[in-house]
Amino acid sequence: MARKPKTASAETGDRAPSRQVAALGGLAPFLRPYRGMIALALFALVLTAGVSLVLPLAVRRVVDGFGEHQLSMLDDYFGAFLLIAALLALGTGLRYYVVTRLGERVVADIRRKVFDRVTGLSPAFFEKTLTGEVVSRITTDTTLILSVIGSSVSVALRNLLMLIGGMVMLLLTSAKLTGLVLLIVPAVVVPIVVLGRRLRRLSRENQDWIASSSGMAAEALSAVQTVQASTHEDATRADFARVTEESFRSAKTRIATRAVMTVIVIFLVFAGVVGVLWIGARDVREGAMSVGELIQFVIYAVIVAGSVGALSEIWGELQRAAGATERLVELLEIEDSVQDPPAPRALPRPVRGAIAFEDVTFRYPTRPGTAALEGITLTIRPGETVALVGPSGAGKSTILQLLLRFYDPQAGRITLDGIALPELARADFREAIALVPQDPVIFAATARENIRFGRPSASDAEVEEAARAAAAHEFIAGLPQGYDSPLGERGVMLSGGQRQRIAIARAILRDAPVLLLDEATSALDAESESAVQRAFETLSQGRTTLVVAHRLATVKRADRIVVFDQGRIIAEGSHDQLVSGGGLYARLARLQFTDGAAA
Repeated sequence: MARKPKTASAETGDRAPSRQVAALGGLAPFLRPYRGMIALALFALVLTAGVSLVLPLAVRRVVDGFGEHQLSMLDDYFGAFLLIAALLALGTGLRYYVVTRLGERVVADIRRKVFDRVTGLSPAFFEKTLTGEVVSRITTDTTLILSVIGSSVSVALRNLLMLIGGMVMLLLTSAKLTGLVLLIVPAVVVPIVVLGRRLRRLSRENQDWIASSSGMAAEALSAVQTVQASTHEDATRADFARVTEESFRSAKTRIATRAVMTVIVIFLVFAGVVGVLWIGARDVREGAMSVGELIQFVIYAVIVAGSVGALSEIWGELQRAAGATERLVELLEIEDSVQDPPAPRALPRPVRGAIAFEDVTFRYPTRPGTAALEGITLTIRPGETVALVGPSGAGKSTILQLLLRFYDPQAGRITLDGIALPELARADFREAIALVPQDPVIFAATARENIRFGRPSASDAEVEEAARAAAAHEFIAGLPQGYDSPLGERGVMLSGGQRQRIAIARAILRDAPVLLLDEATSALDAESESAVQRAFETLSQGRTTLVVAHRLATVKRADRIVVFDQGRIIAEGSHDQLVSGGGLYARLARLQFTDGAAA
């Protein structure tokens, strides 16, 4: 069974779909800076609508002029027609240019604002929301908004002006026939209201299914090697096919509902117009109105009917855009679990690197019943190298995530140089930290650009020096274009050890006073690990270094080793002290440094 679509509101619970087009009001902050363009677009709208409403008057003059044999006036009438056509063309072209440009500008602003917001959200948000769904909002939903701002709203306003102006001119032409036309309005409005509610719900559901399929596709493609290695292609294709079919089913229902609404509205409008014209024809025969007046009334009636029909179609587009706007505003307004203080303190420079965990307890948002860390108290002196060891899931990497303030602990506090992290701006104290993650991230850029990611202002010489220190220079130089060789998406051109050495070079280039190594040498061969260890020994001098490792050979030279188990610190000391003291570390050491028989 296909999974239900997830939304970006997962942190705050499922939210009901939009019930009104007023949700488009969320676009107001993005439109406000472009008041001049909006005013120019409105001027063009009014101009084209006014010129269109003048046309039936000119037609009446021509028709009645033929009837009265005022042939001398024909040249003037046709000249006026040409002038009207020129004004209509000019106004339409101006409207198209201004409105389309405005739409592109606003959508670009929305995409940038949403991306800026999402990239600043803590990892807790991404625990519950697939990145593919967020990308769907930035692409699919903004495309809907572009369609509305760049076309639908403009067409809707034009048709609204034409509807109002046409009704006024109908009344002036024949109050009797206009009264009959107004009797049709309730019959047209009822299906728009009734079916419109269903259309809103279906539009939101359809967008959610599209986002779900995008999220599933992004997830599968980012792990395509694992999918293929596990021979899971058929199951993955079947899952994606089910979600895609659900998206199609939702779209099909939405399209059918909109088609039914369009059929009903257009039939009722034109059936009413035919009835009114039948009565008007009888009035002409009886001499109550002229042929020109009847033709004028017919044209205005067609304008009004066409405007109503166009508005009924555009209404569906506006509802879809309202749902898309809600989804984007949702991302902009979502409450982040980690926020900078209103008035952050400044971290004193130079940063010494003194770190303290004071009775810290932490539970991940997705596992509130299990403590990842419990009652952790740990002090790390400036320039000290501390290794964190223990079995998988003991809480070692969580220490690094809390130190980077990806999350806030539920109890206790963490300080850097004596200042609690929540009192500092995250960008301020993170500048003082370099991280080598367990799963290194390689961007679809060149080797040079990937290393320079650690410090964008670094020179080419500094980049190469960092690569040499990370034992990465030799394999980079052997690439087809050397340091300018593209590494492919997620570094698919490199081995696991090569990716890790790129990440290490990035951290070395960053030259930060606090260095975090999360299994930084786990993917290296013995020769490369030895070279990188020598680089780390040089790099860690004068820096506070936290090393997370399962391979104890990489932590033997640490100033202090802290042993974790089930979220608690159970021992600490030097390698020799911990081995002689027995316990968990001694067992791990025997397993790794002997054949395991002693264990």
